[in-house]
Amino acid sequence: MNISVIVSTYTRDRWKDVLRCIESLKNQTLKPYEILLVLDPIDDLVNFYRDKLPNYVKIVKSDGFGLSKARNKGVLESKGDIIAFIDDDAWADRYWLERMVKNYLDDEEIYCVGGKIIPVFENGRPKWLPEELDWIVGCTYKGLPEVKSEIRNPIGANMSFRREAFEIAGLFKEEVGRHGKKLLSGEEAEFAMRLKKIMPNAKIIYDPSAVVYHRVPKSRTKLRYALKRAFYEGYSKAILAKDYPLSMESRYLVFLMHTLVNKILRLKLVEVFGILFVVTLVGLGNLVGRIR
Repeated sequence: MNISVIVSTYTRDRWKDVLRCIESLKNQTLKPYEILLVLDPIDDLVNFYRDKLPNYVKIVKSDGFGLSKARNKGVLESKGDIIAFIDDDAWADRYWLERMVKNYLDDEEIYCVGGKIIPVFENGRPKWLPEELDWIVGCTYKGLPEVKSEIRNPIGANMSFRREAFEIAGLFKEEVGRHGKKLLSGEEAEFAMRLKKIMPNAKIIYDPSAVVYHRVPKSRTKLRYALKRAFYEGYSKAILAKDYPLSMESRYLVFLMHTLVNKILRLKLVEVFGILFVVTLVGLGNLVGRIR
């Protein structure tokens, strides 16, 4: 079973992150068949990374701008039976691919596996950011299963699919997903829900033993970033709600409200402040998305 790993980036600023990510893929206990780096269609960017990266990395120029377009181009250019995705500012535990692929070998009905994403804060976790809100920084958050479980969708920084999933359901929807600093999201959720709609027996699994680490810079721990990210989360979910029921979000909101009460009783007021502000901005973004 051959594995293609797709990394994408849109900037030179993360070249050290990209090198660390590539190195972690090279050191896997189960070696990838190929590593693809997909770049925005800017010649200077392509030439920059071509000079920086080892020859075994396949440089691919995207057909357009944005994360969804980059991932789609990577899928089309890849050759593996399993297509895995990791963020440019993340790095993989050395057993990542081995543990991820074991799921596909054990059960032919598994079409997608997502793993655990552990945040690594450059300047420490901010006091207002409880683990329940770690989705803001693209990581696994409290409220998700803690053991291997079937889920609705993975988180994009650590996920993989059988190639057949794309042959059955098509590619990622390009109307959602990151575009430079525009914080739209949800392309992996939309794709996973589309796959299940077409193929109800397809299993989507969360395996917390398949681990990647995600660098969280100081800029992403500022409340201003969090509120912007929360607004776009709500906006993105409004787009998805036009075609899919979002029962998972409803259950998470109930969980978060119970958590909020518990934190109030324990006088964790800074975390209460963080949750309230984030939930408010998610709601505002969702309202704007529905109106538009």
